Amino acid sequence: MNMIPASKAMANASAVADKAGKKDNYTRIGEMAEEFGVTLRALRFYEDKGLIQPKREGITRLYTYRDKARLKLILLGRRVGFSLRDIKQIIDLYDPAGTNMRQYKVVLEKSQRQLARLEKQRAAIADAIAELTRLTADMRAQMEARATAAKR
Repeated sequence: MNMIPASKAMANASAVADKAGKKDNYTRIGEMAEEFGVTLRALRFYEDKGLIQPKREGITRLYTYRDKARLKLILLGRRVGFSLRDIKQIIDLYDPAGTNMRQYKVVLEKSQRQLARLEKQRAAIADAIAELTRLTADMRAQMEARATAAKR
């Protein structure tokens, strides 16, 4: 899957959402899953959580540009570690007729918080890597010393 910068994804998703309802171009669930690299189960799960709301014709789910924009935001949010609750809050703040400043502020706040969490995790991982590097070096040295002692 292509990794596009989060800021560009957010802007693109908003632009796509602005076009929602202007075209009767629907995508079926299988096509949607393939296009975004997700499972049918994931799409149904996001629907159950109220994150996307495809149109229904009988048992067929039909996804609009708006649903595609929402799914882009869902996948971006998951990729950066946001909870589904956070993602829903962000999506629900979108107002096609407004400036969306409130939405942007929430995204900024949540992004800063998540960035701080990830930086802490990165530091903890760096510490663990350093510790394991020392441990493996010590174990190799001990094994070498014992092998040398056994040869005598």
